[in-house]
Amino acid sequence: MSFVKRDRDNGTLRMADVGREVTLNGWAHKVRDLGGLCFVDLRDRTGLIQLVFNPSVFPNLEDVRAETCLSVTGFVRARAPEAANPKLPTGEVEVEVRSYSVLGPSKPLPFPVSDEEQMRSVNEELRIKYRYLDLRRPSMYRKLALRAAALRKIRDFLAGEGFVEVETPIITKSTPEGARDYLVPYRLEPGHFYALPQSPQQYKQLLMVGGIERYYQIAKCFRDESQRADRQPEFTQLDLEMSFVEQEDILRLMETLTLKVVNELIEEFGLDLAPVQPFARLTYDESVDLYGCDKPDLRFGLPLFDVTDAVGESGFGVFRATVEAGGRVRGIRYPGGANLSRKEIGQLEEFCKEFGAKGMASLAVVTADEAGESPYVSPRGLAVRGSIAKFFGPDELEAILARSAAEPGDLLCFVADAYMVGNNVLARLRNEVGRRCGLRDPRALKFAWVLDFPLFEWSPESRSWTPSHHPFTAPKTADMVFFESDPGRVRADCYDVVCNGMEWASGSIRIHRPDVQARIFTMLGIDEATQKDRFGHMLEAFQYGAPPHGGIAPGIDRLVMLLLGEDNIREVIAFPKVAQGYDPMMDAPSVIDPQQWAELGLRLSR
Repeated sequence: MSFVKRDRDNGTLRMADVGREVTLNGWAHKVRDLGGLCFVDLRDRTGLIQLVFNPSVFPNLEDVRAETCLSVTGFVRARAPEAANPKLPTGEVEVEVRSYSVLGPSKPLPFPVSDEEQMRSVNEELRIKYRYLDLRRPSMYRKLALRAAALRKIRDFLAGEGFVEVETPIITKSTPEGARDYLVPYRLEPGHFYALPQSPQQYKQLLMVGGIERYYQIAKCFRDESQRADRQPEFTQLDLEMSFVEQEDILRLMETLTLKVVNELIEEFGLDLAPVQPFARLTYDESVDLYGCDKPDLRFGLPLFDVTDAVGESGFGVFRATVEAGGRVRGIRYPGGANLSRKEIGQLEEFCKEFGAKGMASLAVVTADEAGESPYVSPRGLAVRGSIAKFFGPDELEAILARSAAEPGDLLCFVADAYMVGNNVLARLRNEVGRRCGLRDPRALKFAWVLDFPLFEWSPESRSWTPSHHPFTAPKTADMVFFESDPGRVRADCYDVVCNGMEWASGSIRIHRPDVQARIFTMLGIDEATQKDRFGHMLEAFQYGAPPHGGIAPGIDRLVMLLLGEDNIREVIAFPKVAQGYDPMMDAPSVIDPQQWAELGLRLSR
């Protein structure tokens, strides 16, 4: 089991090392047998160095294959100028091998670790099944190194701001926080369960009651919910909480942390990103009105426009009926879309139907010369073309052109429906138009605050109010007068950070008074007995001088995704799960043996 230990890292060798004897350890990244000489690129965490094996010294190298783990000793020499590799920091030198030993032979590989381009076509589940091989790729190492650097910088910043890092329990009580809990059976009392925390929400509030004042944690969180590209059943967030603060204190701290950490990472890792600028600010209502959602991509414009009042009495029956039913007629401008074929416009309509629209109407904006028999030409010389154009009078068309900020060559796409249905469709359509038109700057990270969310949302399925964020969010004091009479008007003291169309962080000022917390629970349909059973510890703690407090929780995985331009959260997690939360490497979840069932007091129902 002994081996010759390295005295240099592979990626550190330079021209100044020529003539030195070195011992290196690593993996055979690429093996190239050119007949006269055999070249091996040896890889470790610091980079690659080319090894040269002379056949007169090593006539047989059958044991050196791709990903074989090696220890080599040899002399550093300069590469011929024409043979230098400018893409590698070590590209001017190579090591002439004098001796080597195989530390760990490698079987044939399930995929080519050394070929980044070819790896793009490798099935993702296969990569995750052999994640220990996938992680050997330099690109994967860089992702984990950037993640580690982000955590280090976050810790350094918060330590300087007087925060204390505190770990909270991983097995705890099951309480509703918006998703299903992962449950852990309690062996000593069958029928009782722990839950894995969806977040440390209650613990961090109890730490504030405990006088910690400034807490943070790099926290593991667990949610049993549908998987998607930016979601995993277990994920990591920066969790922080502060006492004696107002909303503005938390916004200022979070924005300062983000600008410092992100801009330092951009510089340190040479990321192809523009420096991050101070955050824009939008209220929830502004965000939804302008962009159809509460997590807008601000790398491009194209705000939604509303023509409800202008077309409510038009000759177009679909628009008129929608307005009469209390719905809205809103749209999005598609730059250059006037040139789309009828088939392409039909495909765009099918796209809208996928997300709940009954249909999509459109008007092509053209110049007066291109208008043909258009019924109206605006003072700016604009006209419209399309099957619905004949249903609108001059005043209606002028309102449509003005509110859409239309330009010649645009396609105006309309969705007529209930407000929330239209928001969902138009937000997705806006992102699709931005993608098709290449409007999203890949070098930009556009962070923004979204503020003043509604405290409650009405659920048609359960016919009850549900929390927009979680039940511990404080209502705005000024809106408490509407609490019983009109709960939908009550705004929350909460805030999200969004970036490039993704929610990155969410937080709020918390409730610290037991009477207010009990009123919230009652509004959510949680009776007094259930409040005591599930949240009695919180309500009692608040009776012992609880301070005003609030916090925020940005996602670590999502931050690394944004920095690296990844669309899939699994790319930035060392050992992720695939669909349905399955781990193909460990074959988990898996069955347990009958003895474990018996010990836990459980039985499998058929």
